[in-house]
Amino acid sequence: MHALLAYGFLQRAFLAGVFIAVACAVLGVFLVLRKDAMIGHGLSHIAFAGVALGLFLNILPLAAALAVSVGAALAVVKLKGRAGLHGDTAIGIFSSLGMAVGILLASLARSFNVELMSYLFGDVLAIAPLEVWLAVGLAAAVLITVRLNYGRLLFMTFDRESARAAGIRVGRLDTLLMVLTAVTVVLGMKVAGILLVAALIVIPAAAGLQVAASFRTAVTVSAAVAVIGVAGGLGLSLALNVPASAAIVILCFLAFVLLFALKKGRGAPPAAG
Repeated sequence: MHALLAYGFLQRAFLAGVFIAVACAVLGVFLVLRKDAMIGHGLSHIAFAGVALGLFLNILPLAAALAVSVGAALAVVKLKGRAGLHGDTAIGIFSSLGMAVGILLASLARSFNVELMSYLFGDVLAIAPLEVWLAVGLAAAVLITVRLNYGRLLFMTFDRESARAAGIRVGRLDTLLMVLTAVTVVLGMKVAGILLVAALIVIPAAAGLQVAASFRTAVTVSAAVAVIGVAGGLGLSLALNVPASAAIVILCFLAFVLLFALKKGRGAPPAAG
């Protein structure tokens, strides 16, 4: 293992994967408890349009996906407020539009199908140095932002109306959480791919909530599951020559099954969310 980590591509994959895994897990606990787990799935479809736009315009796909996803996240929040739509309806509209625009651009270009496939299915072992530092910097920004707003986000997650009555601007926190989710989805798509990135947000969080006695424990266990999934998935990818994204998601799912069985063995009630 030590010899393998001497390779630059593995160092980059491990470094970016760990930071992104922790960011996905921390944010995922908030989303699962708020019953907003499918937001990551919807935003991943929007990120697909951003990647296709970046490839079409010959600019960095990660940067284009970030701009498109954050813009769409803000538009979803505005649409919910002004049109009186439920959150899943607004995200459904923009995710469908994102897929349509992505397919249209891919059809018009006809020359970047192979590169587009790497974003659809993930290719963390081929991550470029610039993408590593971009991923590490943005993941750190997500974690710092969550830490600075931790108390308010926690209050709003468990009792939205009391948080509003206490003077907390829940609308602003909704927008913040939406933007952080968009950034995290874009970061995670290089590790797990656009099709599977939502799993990296939802499954470790759901696993952590199976056995946690407190919110902090849930976050810690979720982060541990995500990091083990990424590290183990990279190892399996090299040993068995299988896609790293699939191995990562399957390992996270097995961790969820293990922790669920552990909870059932203790006779604990089902977790919320």
